[in-house]
Amino acid sequence: MPQSNIQYTKLRWLLTIVGLVLYVVDIWTDIGLALKYFQEKQYVWTGLTLVFVLAGLLVTQIFSYAWYRDDTNDVVMNPEGKETILGMSKGGLVTLHLFGVGIFTRYYHLLKRGFKVVWTTTNSYTLEQRREVHHNLFCLATDLSMLKLFEAFLESVPQLLLQLCIVLSHNECSVLQYFSMGFSFFNIAWALVDYRRCLRRSLPHIREMPSGLPTTIYLLYKLCTITSRILSYSLLLILSTYTTVALTVVWLLATTWTHLLKTNFCSSKGLELLYRAVIGAILTFTFFNVKGQDTKVAMIIYYFLHSLINIMAPLLLALLRPETQTATSLLIVSGLIFGGSVLGLVSLMLYYLLLHPKGGRHEADEVDGLGRETETMRRMRNFVQP
Repeated sequence: MPQSNIQYTKLRWLLTIVGLVLYVVDIWTDIGLALKYFQEKQYVWTGLTLVFVLAGLLVTQIFSYAWYRDDTNDVVMNPEGKETILGMSKGGLVTLHLFGVGIFTRYYHLLKRGFKVVWTTTNSYTLEQRREVHHNLFCLATDLSMLKLFEAFLESVPQLLLQLCIVLSHNECSVLQYFSMGFSFFNIAWALVDYRRCLRRSLPHIREMPSGLPTTIYLLYKLCTITSRILSYSLLLILSTYTTVALTVVWLLATTWTHLLKTNFCSSKGLELLYRAVIGAILTFTFFNVKGQDTKVAMIIYYFLHSLINIMAPLLLALLRPETQTATSLLIVSGLIFGGSVLGLVSLMLYYLLLHPKGGRHEADEVDGLGRETETMRRMRNFVQP
């Protein structure tokens, strides 16, 4: 699908609201769960649940403010050197992000602008103006989707892992725990697909990701591999709490690899280090193309190790804790791990061999908007590629 035909539609606007609802409900179910643990005097669980909520919130606020600041200082986006962006002063932006509502500010501006374009605007735009307006909306949506991806892997994924460990180790699950895990799962799924589609639509030199079967297979690949990895980690954590040390080592290795690739995503060295640490956390659970280069060998190695962990986790638990061999829940989890691994890897091969949008790249020119690249475009171009 040619990039010039891509429009920010009414459906896209409505789906933005769905994403906002999922984000809010996911956080509030986790906070409710933390309160429940506190009332039950489970202070460790309370602390861990809140730590993951705060980690996702803190990192997204930091990057959201930094991107607003970069856009303000960008001579292409702000040629007049105004001290405000989207009608907000730098002081106002700082205050909003300190109170943790930076991401809601982005939702507000995207929905407000999107509503004006898709619901109220008549055909007063020229073709070129319409293209620019819709492209700008997708740029706003992509910034938001990148923040949601951070939040998903810093809050939803570890939260899902934590709650699974608690449930499996105690063989009981409350309604609130079901809700928390369910919304975490849906938030992860939404973040993955939304990020991929928005990123491809906002970069003129990359072909659009087709909807339908390709999106479904991609989602299956990601969800099955991530879920099987989370389940494997949960079994290892049940086996020994020292697994947390091993997970820390995995995160450090992933962060180091990202550092060696010399990513160039942020405008400052401090933020770049934070970005690499966040990517390390993401790579602990799933594979992404960190530098937009050929990663066939890296992906093969990654998913070989992924499969090895998924095979070893249930076997180690069965061998070292024989009493768990008859536990129904653990047998089901083991089946889900193996089934998810197979389905995920099959979906991966189907997607990249048959359904991945190949080609469609062309040299950037002034019409593409890359002749005078904005800070937003540079940011999206250097972000991890799906």
